[in-house]
Amino acid sequence: MSIDTRETGNLIGSDKVEGTAVYGGNAEKIGTIERVMIDKVSGRVSYAVLGFGGFLGIGNDHYPLPWQSLKYDTRLGGYVTGVTEDQLRGAPKYGNDNDWNWSDPARGRAVNDYYGVPMA
Repeated sequence: MSIDTRETGNLIGSDKVEGTAVYGGNAEKIGTIERVMIDKVSGRVSYAVLGFGGFLGIGNDHYPLPWQSLKYDTRLGGYVTGVTEDQLRGAPKYGNDNDWNWSDPARGRAVNDYYGVPMA
C-alpha cells in the first residue's frame, strides 16, 4: 500500500482537506470544507469555510468555522464539530466571496464569539 505524499502522519495537504465532510455532534453530515484560511504571518490555519445548504454545491452558503472547533475523526473520515444544523443556521455566513471581508477583525471576533472559541 502506498502512502499519499500529501497526507503523512499528522500532516495533510490543503487539497485533501477541501471537500472533506463535516459532521455535527450527532455524527450527521452538516456540510463540507470548501477552503481553509491560513494566517499569512503565523502560518496557522485560522478558519475552515464550511459549505452548507443549497443543492449539489449550488446555492451553498459559506460558514467560517474556527479551525480549533474541528477535530478529525478517523472513524467517520471527516471533521467533527459540536455545532448542530440549527446552530449553523444562525451562524455568521456569506453568500459569495465578495460578501465577506477577511481583513475585518470584527468579523473574526464575531465568528469566534458565536462558537465560543477564543481568538488564536
